[in-house]
This record gives sequence, structure tokens and C-alpha cells, in this order.
Amino acid sequence: MGQLEDMALLVRIVDAGGIGKAAEQLNMAKSAVSKRLKELENRLGTQLLSRTTRKSALTEAGSLYYQRAITIIDEVAELNALTHGVKKSLSGTLKITMPLSFGLLHLTPVIDEFSQLHPKLKLHIDFVDRHIDLLAEGYELAIRIAELKDSSLQARRLTPIRHVLCASPDFIKKHGSIETLAQLNNLDYLQYGNIGQSHSHLAQSQNAQGKVSLTDAKGKAHTVPLNTIMTANNGDFLKAMAIKGKGVCYLPSFISYQAIQAGQLVPLMSKYQLPIIHAYAVYPQTRFLSERCRLLIDFIAQRFGDKPYWDEY
Repeated sequence: MGQLEDMALLVRIVDAGGIGKAAEQLNMAKSAVSKRLKELENRLGTQLLSRTTRKSALTEAGSLYYQRAITIIDEVAELNALTHGVKKSLSGTLKITMPLSFGLLHLTPVIDEFSQLHPKLKLHIDFVDRHIDLLAEGYELAIRIAELKDSSLQARRLTPIRHVLCASPDFIKKHGSIETLAQLNNLDYLQYGNIGQSHSHLAQSQNAQGKVSLTDAKGKAHTVPLNTIMTANNGDFLKAMAIKGKGVCYLPSFISYQAIQAGQLVPLMSKYQLPIIHAYAVYPQTRFLSERCRLLIDFIAQRFGDKPYWDEY
């Protein structure tokens, strides 16, 4: 192995949080990763990582080497991207994470089209709603629906995510018109929730348990209490229960739009504005953005735009 590969190995060990995790990400034996690290240290004549049975930490020399290695690796990657930029087909492997419902419903056809344009590109995709540490788990890119707070990441806004408060025609027939705060107050509610800590876009866009936020035409915010009769951690399930007439449901339009188009669900509180969040492409700010990553982000952004098709109902 050359010195550039050894630099990349050290960076992977540090970013992953240890030799064991780095070995898993590289699909190598832990002993092989340890051996290569030791060979690098012997060649440099200094210890880069202080290792114990429980954790590893950069030494002072290791910290300097790590920071310079990041710069050199990114510069080489940028040079390669510029040199090969004329190529029409991408190659290599792109490891991505994306939310389950949004990914399956809307990113699947986009990824399919992109992969047809770049048949040599290998994609490793995880559909998960939990928050993932990109560096620690070896991901190059994440698609997230949230209001971002992690300053260690760079992000590009892809498309707005609007929400709909809706119910079935049968539910509305039973309870009457639902267009005022008084009419909405304390109706049966299908709540997004999770027993554990949740990073879901639904959970982040709602207020406390059994409450929804709306803004009137004058810009005044209102919080309305509802009677939570069912809680689930999946928006597609909640949509199905709402169609069955179980209660009022608060859903992103990318989940509810087809049911609304088919007349299975009816939007409520049309004179009020619900919170809008966004879908982002997120990647570590300490890394050069690869050409394959940049082109996929551009491709997704162009397909969805500021007025995505799921808001046309």
C-alpha cells in the first residue's frame, strides 16, 4: 500500500471512532488494520494513536498528521474529479442514507434514473429514519428532512416539505365541518411518536404530544390541543388509519397527496398555514465533495425543485 492509502486508513480510523469500526467499514480484519497502522507509525518513527483496550486517541503528532492527511486526500480527490470530469459515466461506490417513506416513495425513481445514466456507479443505500453519524458510520451523503442543527455538516436544500392536516370524508361527515380552531379542538388525533428518541421529520414538525401548530392569515400562531387516540412511528400507517376514519392526521404532503387526489382524505383548516420544513442533502464539511455525490445532489434537486409534484393536489 502507498502512503496515500495509509493516510486514508488513519483518517478512516479516526472518523469511525476506532480500529474495530474502521475495519468493519473497510471490510477488513481488525488485525490487518492494526498492522497497517503500526507499519505507518514505524515508517514515520512516531506514534499516531494512543491505544487502550477501550478506546483510541490521537497523539499530538497524530493530530497534526490527521489534519494534513485530510487536506492532501481532498486535494487529490479534487484533482481526480477535475481530470476525469469529462467522463460521462461515474464509477466507484456511493454510500447514502435516507428516510424510509420519503426514500421509497420519491427517491426510488430518481435513484433508478440516475443509476441508469451511470451504470458503473455502485450504490449502498440505507433507508432509516434514525439520526446517523455520517463520519462514524462511513456515509458520504445523507438525505434528511429536518431543521438542521449539526454544525459539523454541510447541507444543500433540495425541496420544501409541506404538511397537511387531514381526515377522511366519513370522519368529516360524522363531526361536521372542520375549518375553525373551535371545530378542530379536542378531535380524535392520530399522533406520530416514538418510544425512544426520535429524529423523524414528523416528530420535529409537531408540537408537544396531542397538539398542532397553525398560523392564521394575519401571521398569528395558534396551538390547538387534540385527543390522541393512537400513536405510531410510521406516517404510512397513520395515513391508512386516517383513511379508515379513525381520526385527524398530520402528515407531510409527500405521504398524503395520493390519498387526497383520490378523495380518500380531505385537507382541513385551509385558511391556516402549517409549518414548512425542508429536505436537505447533507455531507461532512471536513471532506471534499466527490463528483458522484455532487452530481446526485444536483439530479435530485432538479427533479423536485421548489414546487414538487406531490404538492399538486
